[in-house]
Amino acid sequence: MTSAGPCQVKFEKRFVKRGLLVYNEPMKTIDEDIKTGQYKKVYLLYGEEKYLIRQYRDKLVKALSTEGDTMNFSSFSGDDLNQGAVIDLAETLPFFAERRLILIEDSGLFKQAAGPLAEYVGTAPETTYFIFVEQEVDKKTKMYKEVKKAGSVVEFPRQKDALLSRWIEGRIRKNGKNITRPAYELFVKKTGNDMENIDKELEKLLCYTMDREYIDVADVEAITTEQTENKIFDMIDAVAQHQQRRALDLYYDLLALKEPPMRIMYLISSQFQRLMVVKSMTNQGFGNKDIASKAGCPEWTVRKYQSQCRAFSMEQLKQAIRDGVEYETAVKTGHMNDQMAVELFIVRYSKPEEKKT
Repeated sequence: MTSAGPCQVKFEKRFVKRGLLVYNEPMKTIDEDIKTGQYKKVYLLYGEEKYLIRQYRDKLVKALSTEGDTMNFSSFSGDDLNQGAVIDLAETLPFFAERRLILIEDSGLFKQAAGPLAEYVGTAPETTYFIFVEQEVDKKTKMYKEVKKAGSVVEFPRQKDALLSRWIEGRIRKNGKNITRPAYELFVKKTGNDMENIDKELEKLLCYTMDREYIDVADVEAITTEQTENKIFDMIDAVAQHQQRRALDLYYDLLALKEPPMRIMYLISSQFQRLMVVKSMTNQGFGNKDIASKAGCPEWTVRKYQSQCRAFSMEQLKQAIRDGVEYETAVKTGHMNDQMAVELFIVRYSKPEEKKT
């Protein structure tokens, strides 16, 4: 847990007093467990939204252990976990305390064959509690099934636009400020929907405008860092409009920011996959809300994606995804330079052509 600067301390106190926004029933269950003191023997927290996972992990650790009690609180991280040693520790009675707490993060236990810990979690002593934190899980694994049976499983997905809007605007108001609508729209365009990134950028923005009541577009432009994914979006937009020079310039900008070419290739391929989903669902008559949910993007971006995908046929979108895989393979096997692979992809799909239907 990192220490906070002067601006952050004031902000976090207000945030804790206000309370976390709770978005689904499992999260509410954790809050209720803490409120009543009726804890599950094991908790599994997982999902894409690292910010909320960290918040709830820390809330559980604080509730189930005493700060500074290294005798009864143990934490493990990484996929080299010694399950036998963890079980031995779990069998040890707490030392002058009500319970023993074991925190295990990023172990990969929920994506592989069951080990002894899967058999053990449901039979651990009454005084031993587990918290597992993972980014991804396989619900078919024995570990997942046993933890769900013995305790509580909570997924933390990316949050929806309306809830993020309430969260951001609530935090700004709690700091005695207001934000203009154009400034807010620019802020969320730059930050995306990752709460951890929003939290970091919002703290910068609040500190930058400390002595002023209103946050405007100029403030956002001056201090908010644009995510790589947004530059990729602009690059695809240039490709779709056959603006080859602009697309390549955006690519070179990313290289200047030390973005690895293969990460850029991965993000480009992801954008083409999203375009394929948007085009397919649009053709089938789905609404923007359903499309956003399936494509994994904010609802307000759907129209922009629809505009982009009109420049490509479904077969071209599928071919772009196949080409991305082929270029990546060529790089991994040493048949092509990584920077050149991305350049060739951009040149191929941004070359002037007749309008596609």
